[in-house]
Amino acid sequence: MGQSLQVALIKGDGIGVDVSEAALALLDAALQKTGQTRISYREIAAGAGYFSETGRDIETGGEQAAGQADAIFLGAIGLPTIRHADGTEISPHLRLRDIYQLYAGVRPVRAYPNAPQRLADPRARDIDLVILRESTEGLFYSAAVHGRSEVIDDQEVRDVLRITRSTTEKLHRFGFELARKRKQRGSPGKLTCVDKANVFVSMAFFRQIYDEIASDYPDITTDYNYVDAQALDLIRRPWEFDVLVTENMFGDILSDLAGGLVGGMGMAACAEIGDHTGLFQPAHGSAPDIMGADRANPLAAILSAALMLEYLAQKTDRPALLDAAGLIDAAVYQGFAQNRIRPLEFGGNMGTRAVTRELLTLL
Repeated sequence: MGQSLQVALIKGDGIGVDVSEAALALLDAALQKTGQTRISYREIAAGAGYFSETGRDIETGGEQAAGQADAIFLGAIGLPTIRHADGTEISPHLRLRDIYQLYAGVRPVRAYPNAPQRLADPRARDIDLVILRESTEGLFYSAAVHGRSEVIDDQEVRDVLRITRSTTEKLHRFGFELARKRKQRGSPGKLTCVDKANVFVSMAFFRQIYDEIASDYPDITTDYNYVDAQALDLIRRPWEFDVLVTENMFGDILSDLAGGLVGGMGMAACAEIGDHTGLFQPAHGSAPDIMGADRANPLAAILSAALMLEYLAQKTDRPALLDAAGLIDAAVYQGFAQNRIRPLEFGGNMGTRAVTRELLTLL
């Protein structure tokens, strides 16, 4: 079984609490089913609610505690009525990305049977791609939480878009490795570089580094798309893509668009991985209007938990954790295929607890 794994747990705000508890229930059940040691959780208080009570967005020592764990699991952060004086959101998770250089933002986009199909084309049933979003620099390098914007006399604000060789090399290599892993499972094995290299020197540099790294991966098909054309193609022919690698802001926008193709943000799982730790979270917001009402779709959080198990399997060299991740993924797929999970978000009749109970039964 090996030593116990520790995960830093930030339930956060709104439905973050509800979906975190659902994800932990599936995690524990999958680990028990595969005979693995249960995970121990170090809960960390953070978020807009915590900020309103204490004036801090994360508990004292919270950032350090998060980095000391084997991984970080986050529910959701932010409340629309609680902001900083400059109007920006409470965002301690962006600071965690920066502190621990969680450069590889992995956003799977997969169509499920009996889940909403937003496109009429029958080929939309075959959507199965990953958006790989660089998560530490790009335009988000100037996110308000970092205090890097240049404000000029209340007349002008300049936000810097930053692309570095060191981070971009790691990002593209991660992308090619991900495409290779997916190819072994039957995917096309194609990595599309999404940029705006025809306009910005920074994006031309992003593509240049992609081409340099590509020479080490002759088995992976290379492809290119400008970000505006990629937005069009995610509507016109999303089933033709495998892995897309993007700058931070481009990936932020495209991943939400892509999530809409396969049901909505309730299916949007997310992993943010660096050299030493990873943060896993559903990509949706905190939806405080339905907090505690047993209405939230927990699937994005549950699928993020499966991503965390895959990460921990590789990080700690415990292949059996992949079996636990596979059980969760299979339960979600079979739940849709057999029409046994019908979230309220999709017009069904099952709230957070009912979806969770049914998945536990499937496990």
